Amino acid sequence: MLLAEGFSVKGSTTSAHKMPFLKTEGIDAFQIKVTSEGIEGKIEEFLSETDILIIDFPPGLRKNPEIHYSEAIKKLAEAIEASGVKKLIFVSSISVYEETESFPMYTEDTLPNATSASGKEIISAEKILRENAIFDTTVIRFGGLMGAGRHPVKYLAGRKAIANPMGPVNLIHLEDCLLVIKKLLENAIFGEVYNAVFPLNPPKERYYQQKAREMGLELPQFDHYLPSVGKVISASKVMRELGVEFGAGI
Repeated sequence: MLLAEGFSVKGSTTSAHKMPFLKTEGIDAFQIKVTSEGIEGKIEEFLSETDILIIDFPPGLRKNPEIHYSEAIKKLAEAIEASGVKKLIFVSSISVYEETESFPMYTEDTLPNATSASGKEIISAEKILRENAIFDTTVIRFGGLMGAGRHPVKYLAGRKAIANPMGPVNLIHLEDCLLVIKKLLENAIFGEVYNAVFPLNPPKERYYQQKAREMGLELPQFDHYLPSVGKVISASKVMRELGVEFGAGI
């Protein structure tokens, strides 16, 4: 999308086998891995002559609970300070907000309150970047990602006893993620926080069973024994301030 808009784009990957794909797309590709121990790869070259850095890699705590994501972000922040890059977009997650039985509505004015290990690490990462005096960071807290062949129902199809049947869904399509990033770049807005989810939050059971029917998948079955927990994420700020109209749907 950025290449089509006339931007010069560098991109990093941790995997050597993905390098040719990035280059084929017209991206100046670098193999870089950021961990709590340090940074592998040519990070100085990657960051040189860069106006805006978009940081988007997940904590990875599901695969390895011992990972210290915030420490990795701290190492990256040190490299950014040395590089001279002044503008950042940090792709975060709505997992910084806790789910409860009351289905609270969260806005950007709400202090992140996650109690999960992953949520706490992301909160710490946001804080490291936002409090840095050398560069300005805008944080985007995206909902669950779908699009380009990806949809959560594919992982839920046929499963039994899924928790939180009445919990609201908070999803966003890949095309709308790109739209939000594009709007931030066009308006040169840095130093802000935005939630970004499609502004429709049906209960998980109703939504995922309907999607399973539409895709011809086995219906997921939900557990009503325990009370559902959940949350509703407000995207009113990104719609109001950036003029984002979520068009891709969920």
